[in-house]
Amino acid sequence: MKKINWADWPRKELFDFFSGMSQPFYSVTFGVDVTNLYRFAKENGLSFYYSLVCLCTRAVNRVEAFRYMVSGGDLYLLEERIPSFTDLKPGSERFHIVTMPCLGSIQAFCKAAREKSLAQTTFLDQASETDDLIYFSCLPWVELTALTNERDFDPDDAVPRIAWGKYTEESGRKKLHISLELNHRFTDGLHVGKFYEELSRMIDAL
Repeated sequence: MKKINWADWPRKELFDFFSGMSQPFYSVTFGVDVTNLYRFAKENGLSFYYSLVCLCTRAVNRVEAFRYMVSGGDLYLLEERIPSFTDLKPGSERFHIVTMPCLGSIQAFCKAAREKSLAQTTFLDQASETDDLIYFSCLPWVELTALTNERDFDPDDAVPRIAWGKYTEESGRKKLHISLELNHRFTDGLHVGKFYEELSRMIDAL
């Protein structure tokens, strides 16, 4: 990661403004057409969930604002964020959290994610809990229209939280709602829009 001089950061004024808020976090939920991703996953025998985690991770990493973080009072720009996602073993009602880099093709990521999830014997690997993560959750049993996450309040918490529910059919298209929970000190609605554009572009290109 790269250390950034506060004085050279164009967002410093906005960061200072939202630092005065007792609660600088906000949530946005929006619809995404996932028809092409669903088709791609089915044709290649892939997990739709892992595939969407992979594409969301890539979309996050293509928007610079999502990769800033503060540590020890200093500002840094991460090279990339790493997905940390909830998962369930077959037949289990107790979820666990899998953390691993998003490397290679969608197919390679899905294979590695499945293998790591099945092999994991703990709820969470504490050693992998770093500041360069993206937290993912999924509620495939309900159509998601809004969501908030639990957290220990830390104004420097810049970890994006991303979640979605089950997809629904609409005029022959599959759509779902994606929720982003973000820190306003680092990101605005413009950056949410860029994330949406990047994700939609990658899905359309499949």
